[in-house]
Amino acid sequence: MRVVAAMSGGVDSAVAAARMLDAGHDVVGVHLALSQSAATLRESARGCCTIEDAGDARRVADMLGIPFYVWDMAARFKDDVVEDFVAEYSAGRTPNPCLRCNEKIKFAALLDKALALGFDAVATGHYAQVVERPDGTRELHRAVDVAKDQSYVLGVLTEDQLARSFFPLGDTTKPQIREEAAERGFYVAKKPDSHDICFIADGDTKKWLTQRLGEQPGDIVDTDGTVVGQHQGAYAYTVGQRRGLALGRPAADGQPRYVVQVQPDTNTVVVGTADLLGVDALVGDHARWCGPAPDGVVSVGAQVRAHGEEVPATAWADGDQVHVRLERRLRGVAPGQSVVLYDGTRVVGSATISAASLDRHATAAGSS
Repeated sequence: MRVVAAMSGGVDSAVAAARMLDAGHDVVGVHLALSQSAATLRESARGCCTIEDAGDARRVADMLGIPFYVWDMAARFKDDVVEDFVAEYSAGRTPNPCLRCNEKIKFAALLDKALALGFDAVATGHYAQVVERPDGTRELHRAVDVAKDQSYVLGVLTEDQLARSFFPLGDTTKPQIREEAAERGFYVAKKPDSHDICFIADGDTKKWLTQRLGEQPGDIVDTDGTVVGQHQGAYAYTVGQRRGLALGRPAADGQPRYVVQVQPDTNTVVVGTADLLGVDALVGDHARWCGPAPDGVVSVGAQVRAHGEEVPATAWADGDQVHVRLERRLRGVAPGQSVVLYDGTRVVGSATISAASLDRHATAAGSS
Protein backbone atom coordinates (compact mmCIF):
# COMPACT_ATOMS: atom_id res chain seq x y z
CA MET A 1 0.00 0.00 0.00
CA ARG A 2 1.02 3.61 -0.52
CA VAL A 3 1.08 5.15 2.95
CA VAL A 4 1.61 8.67 4.29
CA ALA A 5 3.49 8.47 7.59
CA ALA A 6 2.72 11.53 9.70
CA MET A 7 6.08 12.49 11.21
CA SER A 8 6.01 15.01 14.05
CA GLY A 9 9.72 14.91 14.71
CA GLY A 10 9.32 12.74 17.81
CA VAL A 11 10.39 9.20 18.59
CA ASP A 12 6.95 7.60 18.24
CA SER A 13 6.21 8.77 14.71
CA ALA A 14 9.79 7.93 13.68
CA VAL A 15 9.43 4.30 14.73
CA ALA A 16 5.92 4.14 13.26
CA ALA A 17 7.27 5.20 9.85
CA ALA A 18 10.10 2.67 10.10
CA ARG A 19 7.72 -0.15 10.96
CA MET A 20 5.46 0.68 8.02
CA LEU A 21 8.48 0.54 5.74
CA ASP A 22 9.57 -2.79 7.27
CA ALA A 23 6.07 -4.15 6.60
CA GLY A 24 6.63 -3.62 2.89
CA HIS A 25 4.56 -0.50 2.31
CA ASP A 26 5.49 2.35 -0.03
CA VAL A 27 5.99 5.07 2.59
CA VAL A 28 6.25 8.84 2.25
CA GLY A 29 7.00 10.94 5.33
CA VAL A 30 4.93 14.08 5.90
CA HIS A 31 5.43 16.70 8.61
CA LEU A 32 2.42 18.87 9.34
CA ALA A 33 3.27 22.55 9.79
CA LEU A 34 0.52 23.63 12.17
CA SER A 35 1.91 26.91 13.49
CA GLN A 36 1.69 30.14 11.51
CA SER A 37 4.78 31.45 13.33
CA ALA A 38 6.78 28.35 14.18
CA ALA A 39 9.56 28.75 16.72
CA THR A 40 13.04 27.80 15.65
CA LEU A 41 13.81 25.64 18.66
CA ARG A 42 11.73 23.72 21.17
CA GLU A 43 12.05 25.46 24.54
CA SER A 44 10.52 22.65 26.61
CA ALA A 45 8.66 19.37 26.36
CA ARG A 46 5.56 21.39 25.57
CA GLY A 47 4.73 22.74 22.18
CA CYS A 48 5.15 21.27 18.74
CA CYS A 49 5.80 22.06 15.10
CA THR A 50 9.02 23.97 15.63
CA ILE A 51 11.54 24.20 12.83
CA GLU A 52 13.67 21.90 14.98
CA ASP A 53 10.90 19.29 14.95
CA ALA A 54 10.61 19.44 11.18
CA GLY A 55 14.38 18.98 10.92
CA ASP A 56 14.29 15.96 13.24
CA ALA A 57 11.56 14.38 11.11
CA ARG A 58 13.51 15.02 7.92
CA ARG A 59 16.65 13.39 9.36
CA VAL A 60 14.70 10.24 10.21
CA ALA A 61 13.18 10.16 6.72
CA ASP A 62 16.66 10.50 5.21
CA MET A 63 17.90 7.59 7.33
CA LEU A 64 14.95 5.48 6.16
CA GLY A 65 15.48 6.52 2.56
CA ILE A 66 11.90 7.69 2.06
CA PRO A 67 10.61 10.89 0.44
CA PHE A 68 9.76 13.67 2.90
CA TYR A 69 7.48 16.67 2.59
CA VAL A 70 6.16 19.44 4.81
CA TRP A 71 2.45 20.11 4.38
CA ASP A 72 1.27 23.52 5.55
CA MET A 73 -1.98 23.11 7.48
CA ALA A 74 -1.51 26.08 9.80
CA ALA A 75 -4.60 27.95 8.60
CA ARG A 76 -6.80 24.86 8.91
CA PHE A 77 -5.39 24.10 12.37
CA LYS A 78 -6.01 27.68 13.51
CA ASP A 79 -9.63 27.63 12.34
CA ASP A 80 -10.60 24.09 13.36
CA VAL A 81 -8.60 23.63 16.56
CA VAL A 82 -7.27 26.89 18.03
CA GLU A 83 -10.30 29.08 17.32
CA ASP A 84 -12.62 26.27 18.36
CA PHE A 85 -10.68 26.02 21.63
CA VAL A 86 -11.15 29.75 22.32
CA ALA A 87 -14.83 29.66 21.35
CA GLU A 88 -15.52 26.69 23.62
CA TYR A 89 -13.93 28.34 26.66
CA SER A 90 -15.79 31.56 25.87
CA ALA A 91 -19.02 29.57 25.97
CA GLY A 92 -18.21 28.12 29.40
CA ARG A 93 -17.14 24.71 28.12
CA THR A 94 -13.90 22.76 28.54
CA PRO A 95 -12.73 21.32 25.19
CA ASN A 96 -10.16 18.67 24.37
CA PRO A 97 -8.11 20.06 21.46
CA CYS A 98 -6.38 16.72 20.80
CA LEU A 99 -9.66 15.06 19.85
CA ARG A 100 -10.54 18.01 17.65
CA CYS A 101 -7.11 17.86 15.99
CA ASN A 102 -7.46 14.15 15.29
CA GLU A 103 -10.97 14.65 13.94
CA LYS A 104 -10.38 17.75 11.84
CA ILE A 105 -6.68 17.65 10.94
CA LYS A 106 -4.95 14.29 11.12
CA PHE A 107 -7.83 12.10 10.02
CA ALA A 108 -9.76 14.58 7.90
CA ALA A 109 -7.52 17.18 6.27
CA LEU A 110 -4.42 14.95 6.20
CA LEU A 111 -6.23 11.76 5.21
CA ASP A 112 -8.34 13.55 2.60
CA LYS A 113 -5.27 15.11 1.00
CA ALA A 114 -3.42 11.79 1.07
CA LEU A 115 -6.30 10.01 -0.66
CA ALA A 116 -6.60 12.80 -3.23
CA LEU A 117 -2.91 12.33 -4.07
CA GLY A 118 -3.37 8.60 -4.63
CA PHE A 119 -2.27 7.23 -1.25
CA ASP A 120 -4.17 4.39 0.40
CA ALA A 121 -3.78 5.16 4.09
CA VAL A 122 -2.20 7.25 6.84
CA ALA A 123 0.05 5.94 9.64
CA THR A 124 0.70 7.77 12.91
CA GLY A 125 2.61 7.17 16.14
CA HIS A 126 -0.49 6.99 18.32
CA TYR A 127 -0.63 4.25 20.94
CA ALA A 128 -3.73 2.31 19.92
CA GLN A 129 -4.53 -0.88 18.04
CA VAL A 130 -6.61 -1.57 14.95
CA VAL A 131 -8.05 -5.08 14.89
CA GLU A 132 -9.44 -6.52 11.66
CA ARG A 133 -12.62 -8.57 11.99
CA PRO A 134 -13.31 -11.72 9.91
CA ASP A 135 -15.54 -9.70 7.56
CA GLY A 136 -12.66 -7.31 6.80
CA THR A 137 -14.00 -4.37 8.80
CA ARG A 138 -11.78 -2.84 11.46
CA GLU A 139 -12.10 -2.02 15.15
CA LEU A 140 -10.19 0.46 17.30
CA HIS A 141 -8.81 -0.98 20.57
CA ARG A 142 -6.74 0.22 23.50
CA ALA A 143 -2.97 -0.04 23.29
CA VAL A 144 -0.97 -2.69 25.13
CA ASP A 145 0.81 0.05 27.08
CA VAL A 146 -2.00 1.23 29.35
CA ALA A 147 -0.01 4.23 30.57
CA LYS A 148 0.45 5.51 27.01
CA ASP A 149 -2.91 4.42 25.56
CA GLN A 150 -4.29 7.11 23.23
CA SER A 151 -7.49 5.41 22.13
CA TYR A 152 -9.47 8.09 24.00
CA VAL A 153 -8.27 10.89 21.70
CA LEU A 154 -8.91 8.67 18.67
CA GLY A 155 -12.51 8.00 19.69
CA VAL A 156 -13.70 10.52 17.08
CA LEU A 157 -12.66 8.27 14.18
CA THR A 158 -15.32 6.71 12.01
CA GLU A 159 -15.26 3.19 10.60
CA ASP A 160 -14.33 4.55 7.16
CA GLN A 161 -11.37 6.47 8.63
CA LEU A 162 -10.23 3.40 10.58
CA ALA A 163 -10.21 1.44 7.33
CA ARG A 164 -7.46 3.78 6.10
CA SER A 165 -5.47 4.23 9.32
CA PHE A 166 -2.47 2.41 10.79
CA PHE A 167 -1.17 2.64 14.37
CA PRO A 168 2.00 0.49 14.29
CA LEU A 169 2.95 1.11 17.95
CA GLY A 170 -0.17 -0.23 19.65
CA ASP A 171 1.33 -3.60 20.55
CA THR A 172 4.48 -2.14 22.13
CA THR A 173 5.37 -0.24 25.30
CA LYS A 174 7.01 3.17 25.27
CA PRO A 175 10.33 1.94 26.75
CA GLN A 176 10.49 -0.67 23.98
CA ILE A 177 9.86 2.02 21.36
CA ARG A 178 12.74 4.13 22.69
CA GLU A 179 14.99 1.07 22.72
CA GLU A 180 14.02 0.26 19.13
CA ALA A 181 14.67 3.85 18.06
CA ALA A 182 18.13 3.71 19.62
CA GLU A 183 18.88 0.42 17.85
CA ARG A 184 17.86 2.01 14.55
CA GLY A 185 20.24 4.89 15.26
CA PHE A 186 17.54 7.56 15.43
CA TYR A 187 18.75 10.78 17.03
CA VAL A 188 15.27 11.29 18.50
CA ALA A 189 15.44 8.10 20.62
CA LYS A 190 15.79 10.13 23.83
CA LYS A 191 13.80 13.18 22.75
CA PRO A 192 11.25 14.20 25.44
CA ASP A 193 7.58 13.59 24.76
CA SER A 194 5.41 16.57 23.89
CA HIS A 195 2.67 17.50 26.33
CA ASP A 196 -0.77 18.95 25.81
CA ILE A 197 -1.78 21.57 24.91
CA CYS A 198 0.65 21.78 22.00
CA PHE A 199 -0.15 25.37 20.99
CA ILE A 200 0.22 26.68 24.55
CA ALA A 201 3.94 26.12 24.91
CA ASP A 202 4.28 27.27 28.54
CA GLY A 203 1.20 25.38 29.72
CA ASP A 204 -0.49 28.50 31.16
CA THR A 205 -3.96 28.20 29.65
CA LYS A 206 -5.43 31.05 31.71
CA LYS A 207 -2.77 33.53 30.57
CA TRP A 208 -3.09 32.37 26.96
CA LEU A 209 -6.86 32.83 26.97
CA THR A 210 -6.58 36.23 28.67
CA GLN A 211 -4.20 37.44 25.95
CA ARG A 212 -6.82 36.58 23.34
CA LEU A 213 -10.05 37.45 25.13
CA GLY A 214 -8.92 40.26 27.40
CA GLU A 215 -9.84 40.72 31.03
CA GLN A 216 -13.58 40.46 31.69
CA PRO A 217 -14.11 41.13 35.44
CA GLY A 218 -17.08 39.46 37.10
CA ASP A 219 -18.38 37.84 40.25
CA ILE A 220 -17.68 34.52 41.88
CA VAL A 221 -20.82 33.52 43.76
CA ASP A 222 -21.89 30.79 46.13
CA THR A 223 -24.80 28.54 45.22
CA ASP A 224 -27.18 30.87 47.05
CA GLY A 225 -26.03 33.82 44.94
CA THR A 226 -23.83 35.44 47.60
CA VAL A 227 -20.80 37.15 46.07
CA VAL A 228 -17.68 35.54 47.55
CA GLY A 229 -14.98 36.75 45.17
CA GLN A 230 -14.03 38.34 41.88
CA HIS A 231 -12.52 36.99 38.67
CA GLN A 232 -10.98 38.52 35.57
CA GLY A 233 -12.75 36.27 33.10
CA ALA A 234 -15.19 33.38 33.59
CA TYR A 235 -13.64 31.69 30.54
CA ALA A 236 -10.55 30.87 32.63
CA TYR A 237 -12.45 28.54 34.97
CA THR A 238 -13.65 24.98 34.58
CA VAL A 239 -15.98 22.73 36.54
CA GLY A 240 -14.14 20.96 39.36
CA GLN A 241 -11.43 23.63 39.70
CA ARG A 242 -10.30 24.40 43.25
CA ARG A 243 -6.99 26.20 42.89
CA GLY A 244 -6.68 29.85 42.01
CA LEU A 245 -10.16 30.90 43.19
CA ALA A 246 -8.86 33.47 45.71
CA LEU A 247 -12.21 33.68 47.47
CA GLY A 248 -12.67 36.69 49.74
CA ARG A 249 -15.12 34.97 52.08
CA PRO A 250 -14.49 31.56 53.63
CA ALA A 251 -17.24 28.95 53.54
CA ALA A 252 -19.43 28.90 56.66
CA ASP A 253 -18.75 25.19 57.16
CA GLY A 254 -15.02 25.59 56.55
CA GLN A 255 -15.08 23.13 53.64
CA PRO A 256 -13.14 23.83 50.45
CA ARG A 257 -15.15 25.09 47.50
CA TYR A 258 -14.93 24.17 43.85
CA VAL A 259 -16.22 25.58 40.60
CA VAL A 260 -19.58 23.89 40.03
CA GLN A 261 -20.81 26.00 37.12
CA VAL A 262 -19.56 28.61 34.65
CA GLN A 263 -22.23 31.00 33.39
CA PRO A 264 -20.88 32.87 30.35
CA ASP A 265 -24.12 34.80 29.76
CA THR A 266 -23.72 36.62 33.08
CA ASN A 267 -19.92 36.26 33.28
CA THR A 268 -20.39 34.48 36.62
CA VAL A 269 -18.49 31.62 38.24
CA VAL A 270 -20.49 29.55 40.74
CA VAL A 271 -18.66 27.70 43.52
CA GLY A 272 -19.88 25.07 45.93
CA THR A 273 -18.87 22.08 48.03
CA ALA A 274 -17.42 18.88 46.64
CA ASP A 275 -20.67 16.93 46.97
CA LEU A 276 -22.18 19.11 44.22
CA LEU A 277 -19.62 17.89 41.69
CA GLY A 278 -20.76 14.27 41.48
CA VAL A 279 -22.69 13.35 38.31
CA ASP A 280 -23.94 10.08 36.89
CA ALA A 281 -26.00 11.17 33.87
CA LEU A 282 -24.39 12.53 30.70
CA VAL A 283 -25.77 13.79 27.41
CA GLY A 284 -23.34 14.02 24.53
CA ASP A 285 -23.72 15.79 21.17
CA HIS A 286 -21.86 15.21 17.91
CA ALA A 287 -21.84 11.44 18.41
CA ARG A 288 -19.29 9.58 16.28
CA TRP A 289 -19.13 5.80 16.07
CA CYS A 290 -16.11 3.62 15.30
CA GLY A 291 -18.55 1.19 13.68
CA PRO A 292 -22.33 0.74 13.86
CA ALA A 293 -24.17 2.92 16.38
CA PRO A 294 -25.45 1.07 19.48
CA ASP A 295 -28.77 -0.66 18.94
CA GLY A 296 -30.87 0.09 22.00
CA VAL A 297 -29.41 0.32 25.50
CA VAL A 298 -25.94 -1.25 25.75
CA SER A 299 -23.49 -1.86 28.57
CA VAL A 300 -20.24 0.04 28.10
CA GLY A 301 -17.31 1.58 29.91
CA ALA A 302 -17.30 5.39 29.88
CA GLN A 303 -14.19 7.58 30.06
CA VAL A 304 -14.33 11.38 30.23
CA ARG A 305 -10.62 12.29 30.40
CA ALA A 306 -7.64 11.19 28.34
CA HIS A 307 -6.08 9.34 31.27
CA GLY A 308 -9.13 9.12 33.48
CA GLU A 309 -10.76 6.03 34.91
CA GLU A 310 -13.23 3.97 32.93
CA VAL A 311 -16.59 3.70 34.69
CA PRO A 312 -19.20 0.98 34.01
CA ALA A 313 -22.25 2.51 32.36
CA THR A 314 -25.19 2.03 30.05
CA ALA A 315 -25.64 4.09 26.90
CA TRP A 316 -28.01 4.56 24.02
CA ALA A 317 -27.91 6.56 20.81
CA ASP A 318 -30.56 9.14 19.91
CA GLY A 319 -29.77 10.59 16.53
CA ASP A 320 -26.69 12.80 16.85
CA GLN A 321 -26.81 12.46 20.64
CA VAL A 322 -25.79 9.77 23.08
CA HIS A 323 -27.15 9.31 26.60
CA VAL A 324 -24.93 7.73 29.26
CA ARG A 325 -25.85 6.55 32.75
CA LEU A 326 -22.85 5.88 34.97
CA GLU A 327 -22.93 3.17 37.62
CA ARG A 328 -21.10 5.48 40.01
CA ARG A 329 -20.63 9.20 40.19
CA LEU A 330 -17.76 11.08 38.59
CA ARG A 331 -16.60 14.45 39.86
CA GLY A 332 -15.71 17.54 37.89
CA VAL A 333 -17.27 16.58 34.56
CA ALA A 334 -17.57 19.73 32.46
CA PRO A 335 -19.57 20.48 29.32
CA GLY A 336 -17.22 20.44 26.34
CA GLN A 337 -15.28 17.41 27.53
CA SER A 338 -15.61 14.23 25.51
CA VAL A 339 -17.05 10.94 26.69
CA VAL A 340 -15.56 7.91 24.96
CA LEU A 341 -17.36 4.59 25.23
CA TYR A 342 -15.67 1.18 25.36
CA ASP A 343 -16.70 -2.44 25.05
CA GLY A 344 -13.79 -4.16 26.77
CA THR A 345 -10.76 -2.76 24.96
CA ARG A 346 -12.77 -1.80 21.86
CA VAL A 347 -13.71 1.82 21.27
CA VAL A 348 -17.43 2.04 20.53
CA GLY A 349 -17.56 5.78 19.85
CA SER A 350 -17.52 9.23 21.39
CA ALA A 351 -19.54 12.40 21.91
CA THR A 352 -18.99 15.91 23.24
CA ILE A 353 -20.64 16.34 26.64
CA SER A 354 -23.37 18.97 26.53
CA ALA A 355 -24.92 18.24 29.93
CA ALA A 356 -23.84 16.42 33.08
CA SER A 357 -26.15 15.92 36.05
CA LEU A 358 -27.09 13.74 38.96
CA ASP A 359 -29.95 11.46 38.02
CA ARG A 360 -31.72 11.83 41.35
CA HIS A 361 -34.66 9.64 40.31
CA ALA A 362 -32.34 6.76 39.44
CA THR A 363 -30.34 7.36 42.62
CA ALA A 364 -33.47 7.29 44.77
CA ALA A 365 -34.74 4.15 43.02
CA GLY A 366 -31.41 2.45 43.50
CA SER A 367 -31.37 3.21 47.20
CA SER A 368 -34.87 1.98 47.91
